[in-house]
Amino acid sequence: MTYHAAFAAAPVAMAVVDPEGLVVGANTALGDLMGSTPDALAGRVAADLVDLTSDARVWHAYREVLRGRQARLRCTRRLKHPDGTSLWVQVRIAPLTGDGPGTVLLSVTDISARRELQARLRHLQMHDPVTRLPNRTLFFERLSVALEAESYEQGGTGRVGLCYLDLDGFKAINDTLGHRVGDRLLAAVADRLTRCADEAGQGRASVPLVARLGGDEFALLVEDSTGTEQLADLAETVLKAVQAPFDLSGQRLSVSASIGVVERQAVGTSATGLMQAADTTLYWAKADGKARWTLFDPERNAHRMTRQALASTLRPAIERGEFALEYQPLVGMEDGRVRGVEALVRWNHPQFGVLTPNRFIGLAEEDGSIVPLGRWVLATACRQARRWQLEHPDEPPLFVSVNVAVRQVWDSDLVSDVAEILAETGLAPHLLQLELTESAVMGSAGRPLQALQDLSDMGVHIAIDDFGTGYSNLAYLSRLPVSVLKLDGSFVRGFQYENDKSDDADGDGAGAVSPNPADEVVVEAMIQLAHRLGLTVTAECVETSAQAARLRRIGCDTGQGWLYSRPVPPDRISGMLAVRV
Repeated sequence: MTYHAAFAAAPVAMAVVDPEGLVVGANTALGDLMGSTPDALAGRVAADLVDLTSDARVWHAYREVLRGRQARLRCTRRLKHPDGTSLWVQVRIAPLTGDGPGTVLLSVTDISARRELQARLRHLQMHDPVTRLPNRTLFFERLSVALEAESYEQGGTGRVGLCYLDLDGFKAINDTLGHRVGDRLLAAVADRLTRCADEAGQGRASVPLVARLGGDEFALLVEDSTGTEQLADLAETVLKAVQAPFDLSGQRLSVSASIGVVERQAVGTSATGLMQAADTTLYWAKADGKARWTLFDPERNAHRMTRQALASTLRPAIERGEFALEYQPLVGMEDGRVRGVEALVRWNHPQFGVLTPNRFIGLAEEDGSIVPLGRWVLATACRQARRWQLEHPDEPPLFVSVNVAVRQVWDSDLVSDVAEILAETGLAPHLLQLELTESAVMGSAGRPLQALQDLSDMGVHIAIDDFGTGYSNLAYLSRLPVSVLKLDGSFVRGFQYENDKSDDADGDGAGAVSPNPADEVVVEAMIQLAHRLGLTVTAECVETSAQAARLRRIGCDTGQGWLYSRPVPPDRISGMLAVRV
């Protein structure tokens, strides 16, 4: 068989192209591929036949091959067949030796079947088999593209939005009815989310992308969003759609969704940052009660970040000596003398300034650092109380009251710690008072109850803090080693006059408002019961002389509040010892 006969009969589609880029000859296979005949292809511009001009890089490389400056070219092109169908081909161009300089051999291979298989495999790889929605991989691919500058610099709003949702109650359905029912429910939820996205996309440039990110988590990505109102409307629609009952093969199931909503400018936003914000907001939605959508709040997030920063530096801060104590006087109602003080810890944080206990005590209880912190507070307060006693030998010694968390009782030997600190500082046990909350004391049993009893036997006083805010069950007082009740400030605030006669500048009593008699009856009853049980009563949050007078009249023993003094450094307490406050 001659060369020309082999060329013409070859199963591979081929053409010989001259230095000018014109087809010199083509074989039958190329004619069939192009829907033409070899003779009709002769003289045609080869670059037009296989679409080499639409891509600048391919066109440049092709001309370099024709000029002999590049050895060969291989590329993939999509061609339009005369019958209207499209096909993918792989084009190879290489110099043809023996036919003069610049003459090349062009070969074309139909790879449409391979491309279709690759597309199917990619679809399987990028889509969830249960819901047929885009999966996590495809979602992040689309999100990354949406955040690229090229995606919004040529037009659009330049903003992106995300609804990140999690099904409430799905785990119970999955665990009780099985994964098959759970999968059917996920597929039904996916259908509803897709309908919501289609409705939201009507009249807009694009439809939100719905994806299943894993488990019972879904996301709706809104490219070119118009603002938080658009995202809020979408979230509300999704919420209602999911809450409607599902009828799955005769089973009627109900779930709800918690949705985190984030909307922001694409510039400066990363996929990771957006998802972290969405995840945080979804957590808020669940923490706030589920079955709701919550919009990302920068201030709330800043508080969360601050909380994390505090938690991570709490233990080292104890070692670095960043904590200090202030003291608030506990004043005898009858004579106005300072009887004792409550020690209140402050954190002198190098970044956030002076922090009060409500900012960090909860964190300390969570991670266990309340144990070393509580031991430091106890030792420091006892040392200071003993120092006052030695500096003012002619004045009755002050007792010091220290707050104790239940975890200190469980996670440390509180009794041993107290005994050791009292021995080290020389403070008498009766000059130490330990305060526990009402709910903590109510739950005392076993080791905590024994610890309280041992401390009481040692001579240490036990006080119930914020009394009246929890169970308000007075029966347990008779079986616990408690010696002091501290009435919660909410009771004392009920004694407040809107205009008190003592503050009446004209002296005519105009504008004085009578107190609510019920408040006084309740507090007086608690004080009388406490006294019958051998307990003393301290009123917190005393702010006016009128409150103090009424508390004194009904028998309250001690007062604490801004009427007497705010929490102050130790040296300020020394100046109060010899005077009425």
